[in-house]
Amino acid sequence: MSKASASSDAAYMLAAVSLAARNLGDTWPNPTVGCIIVRDGNIVGRGWTQSGGRPHAETEALKRAGTAANGATAYVTLEPCSHHGKTPPCADALIAAGIARVVVGTFDPDPRVSGQGIAKLKAAGIQVDQGIEQGAAIRLNAGFFLRISQNRPLFTLKAAASLDGRIALSNGDSKWITGPDARQAVQALRARFDAILIGSGTALADDPLLTCRLPGYAGRPKVRIVLDRRLRLPITSQLVKTARDIPTWVVTAEVGPKAEALAAEGVDIITARDGEIARVLAERGLTRVLVEGGGEVAAAFLKADLIDVVAWFRASGIIGGDGIAAVGPLKTLHLGAVPAFRRLETLVFGADTLDMLVRERL
Repeated sequence: MSKASASSDAAYMLAAVSLAARNLGDTWPNPTVGCIIVRDGNIVGRGWTQSGGRPHAETEALKRAGTAANGATAYVTLEPCSHHGKTPPCADALIAAGIARVVVGTFDPDPRVSGQGIAKLKAAGIQVDQGIEQGAAIRLNAGFFLRISQNRPLFTLKAAASLDGRIALSNGDSKWITGPDARQAVQALRARFDAILIGSGTALADDPLLTCRLPGYAGRPKVRIVLDRRLRLPITSQLVKTARDIPTWVVTAEVGPKAEALAAEGVDIITARDGEIARVLAERGLTRVLVEGGGEVAAAFLKADLIDVVAWFRASGIIGGDGIAAVGPLKTLHLGAVPAFRRLETLVFGADTLDMLVRERL
């Protein structure tokens, strides 16, 4: 393969990754996939996984390409599926359309696919090149990969804190630590996740709605998850009052009349122990969960080594030691055991900054 050809392949694959990212957070339990079809140096079809996980990217791109797909090259961020589910296999669709070459970003770890899609394409005489911009393709669907390989979603810890790491005054006042630009950025962040998770303390203190209020967002409502061991969530809370219209899951150790009352209002009651939460959420199909609060919940996820990414909004004010900490006690005994993250980027929103950090394992 010439340098020019390799460069073109990389450029088209990165463009397909960008297409796939459009619906990140709205395709679970499926991964989000991008597909670009190129013929004679011209893009003749584009597609990305649609809301709810279907139609698939390849189907969308082939529909737009029409007869121009015959003899063309398809750039797909994830190995085309080979099994019959709610939609026919994408590998079959590519073969039927007369695609001559398929460039794949990374393989699909789903046991129903896992190399079989590539094998089917090759058996049909299609040239297949794998691993083009593989790192970008894997990072895009890190949550899907974790659900398949480790039976848990990707967890991102989001905090909006003062310079000294406080999320509220000692009296609980927290509106607003960050400014309007940063708060709007939070809505954009929420759009990229399947679900938003808080603890019962935050639910009681803030009575949040936990919706994605990003202008123009047209995807599915985010699943709202409350960790509520003792079922303290009031029936009169905004979360409960809107549970019939917006998926609302309460994870608890309690059963009885209060659980029945919440369920009667449309709340999905999940009985699970603390150590089972990640598994239970993965088994329900979630791939990306945004952990928004509060400090006790943040500490619990950090101690369990479940936080993969940190989105830390940092305001310019200082609250002091009597304020409420963004992260509760970790009881770490030596610095070598402190959870450490690598900074990916720092963004500025008015007077506030956002640090995006990631664990080295990703």
